[in-house]
Amino acid sequence: MNFPENVCSGLRVIELASVLAGPAVGLFFAELGAEVIKIENKTTGGDVTRNWRMPSESSDTPLSAYYHSVNWRKDTRLLDLTNQEDHAQAMELIKSADILITNNIQSKAIKLGLDYPTIRAINPGIIHVNLTAYGESDERPGFDAALQAESGFLYMCGEPDRPPVKMPVALIDILAAHQMKEGVLLALLEKIRHGKGAYITVSLFDAAVASLANQASNWLNNQCIPQRMGNRHPNIAPYGDLYATADGHWLLLAVGTEKQFESLCRELQLTECLRDERFSHNSRRVVHRDALNDLIGGAIAQKGRDVWLERLHRAGVPVAVPRDMAEVFAAPETNRLILEQTEADGHLSRRVRTAIFEISSEK
Repeated sequence: MNFPENVCSGLRVIELASVLAGPAVGLFFAELGAEVIKIENKTTGGDVTRNWRMPSESSDTPLSAYYHSVNWRKDTRLLDLTNQEDHAQAMELIKSADILITNNIQSKAIKLGLDYPTIRAINPGIIHVNLTAYGESDERPGFDAALQAESGFLYMCGEPDRPPVKMPVALIDILAAHQMKEGVLLALLEKIRHGKGAYITVSLFDAAVASLANQASNWLNNQCIPQRMGNRHPNIAPYGDLYATADGHWLLLAVGTEKQFESLCRELQLTECLRDERFSHNSRRVVHRDALNDLIGGAIAQKGRDVWLERLHRAGVPVAVPRDMAEVFAAPETNRLILEQTEADGHLSRRVRTAIFEISSEK
């Protein structure tokens, strides 16, 4: 794989954001070869995620695994921006920067001298991207679980007749980080064309709602409120459904086309389903999902996992085994996605690459 590791070489990025979304943007540019200077709050002992440890995590290392997830190849400085000398040091760095990443509400930004008019006055060409929870004038703090709840994700996640369940990663932060990256990249393009800096704002709430995709359209077009369906898909069947194999494993099917459904039925020796009006096309299968799952589940229960994987893969039927993290990173295709770094205390930290696209050009 050809990673564009030096495409941003020569860019200086100042990261004044904390926790996940902003630092993920800094990580993205670090992966692409930019110089990233991460400024953390000295008065609080640095980024709060330094101490977000799992119960099983060793306290012998100074930084948590969570912190490592979005901090790699960054030049970290601990500064107190309420201190005149430290503030001057930060502003001197910002003067020479191409990109500034912050996560401040407007009142805090003005108080710290980090509002865009102040920044632009000392560095007219800078691209300043700022993240908030609900907008720059809204002073509510924003944490991912609350945003999952308020944007509709939490309500949809979980099993029927059970309480809502949040997603197990801070997905709203990740989605917001992507919005921030896109804004910065477009601003860089505009700067190349016209030589002007820019100010970009992204809110966690807007990023979350903008990512509701078909679930939003199900409501906006049909006034259908998405309900908790477990792994099931509201528009496709069988899709996301789990089936137990004869040797006690689980298989997940993600059948998205009529051709795939036909192939599935032939491999499971359920050709009668192809003649059954209840399963004649996708919309009918969604209505009669339970009856269809009984037939599929009965067939899959007759043989072991590996037998079905070999047959269904060969037939072009999307099928997968739910993996835990150990299994995910035991797969050879994930090795190229791991970034390692030796920390100041000598221990090795690891995280997943985020710039995973390939760029090739004619020589």
